[in-house]
Amino acid sequence: MAEVFRRPHLAAELAGRLLHPGVLDEGLRSGLFLSGLRRTGKTTFLRTDLVPELEAQGAVVIYVDLWSDTRVSPAQLVQAAVRRTLDELATPASPLLARLRRIRGLDPGGMGFRFGFQLEQLGQSSGATLAQAFTEVVDQARGDVVLIVDEVQQAITTEEGNQMLLALKAARDAINPRPATPGHFLLLGTGSHRALVSELTARRNQAFAGATSLPYPVLDQDYVSHVLQRLRETSVRQLPSQQTAWSAFQTLGHRPEEFLRALGQLQASSSTGSGLEPDQLMPVIAATLRGSAADLELQKVEQIGGLALAIFDRVAQAEGQARGIFSSEAAAAYGEVIGREVRVEEIQPVVNDLLAANVLMRLGHGLYGVTDPFVQDIWRERHP
Repeated sequence: MAEVFRRPHLAAELAGRLLHPGVLDEGLRSGLFLSGLRRTGKTTFLRTDLVPELEAQGAVVIYVDLWSDTRVSPAQLVQAAVRRTLDELATPASPLLARLRRIRGLDPGGMGFRFGFQLEQLGQSSGATLAQAFTEVVDQARGDVVLIVDEVQQAITTEEGNQMLLALKAARDAINPRPATPGHFLLLGTGSHRALVSELTARRNQAFAGATSLPYPVLDQDYVSHVLQRLRETSVRQLPSQQTAWSAFQTLGHRPEEFLRALGQLQASSSTGSGLEPDQLMPVIAATLRGSAADLELQKVEQIGGLALAIFDRVAQAEGQARGIFSSEAAAAYGEVIGREVRVEEIQPVVNDLLAANVLMRLGHGLYGVTDPFVQDIWRERHP
């Protein structure tokens, strides 16, 4: 079941709206942000469908995942991705340059792109800005540059990340309004924390305030039908009906991995002779796995210790952003939970461990939240 479910029509539609916007889509050039829960197929769609479609339509695409290494700042990850792409463009025999020659008819005279700055100094105080870099790429490629930032909400967790977003806004504002610009700079951000992704466009103090924020189009009944059909082709007999399978997929938060796991458990249960029909078993399995999906993240908290659980509960139960988790009052509350006195200075190292495990995220100075809203919902259900 490792075959990737392709979504070419969605990719073509989204690429068309970005690269060739009609009157109602021109605002997408200010930035487009898609939000959806973790493990719902966002990254797979970006890599296997959208990026190839954008490239096929002649765009220079730069992809960066801010969760690829949470020890590295978002700004450094973006700058590294941009440098890699510019290095490819400067290399005469690179596949990227060959594709642009083929699609856009570029003829740099057997040479790669030539930039008026040193690539290794991009983003440094003495080097070129992102605005300068993207402007030169747009002008030499004579087309659009699309920067895709996966898990974009990580950018607002540090001051350096916020400055990076301002630098991207400066690039947009330097390129897109030019009357005779040969292309545009387009930012597509995706994230798994809907509230934070929405803040990137809704709050006036954010770099991309006023840009477009939309929900990620989750996998639908076509995906469920695809999986069931593949199973039938392999002579699997114990299958739920389309409607029951679709209902289970929704229960599991439209998460493909969990859906496949549920179907696997259905086969195992059927082989033991439980006497229940697939349509009776599937809802029970889906409901059980829904909680199990969150358990993987919650186990990280448990492994850090009792104080971590108390801190996580305080953050998870907060309405909106959690504040004051280092206060004396908070320390006293933690102590009541774990049955011993908690010193204020004990809290910071544990919070650092929770941040490193990517179960909590820093939202601003003294502000924290649960990284995965799905995990937060499960925790609240269990700890009303």
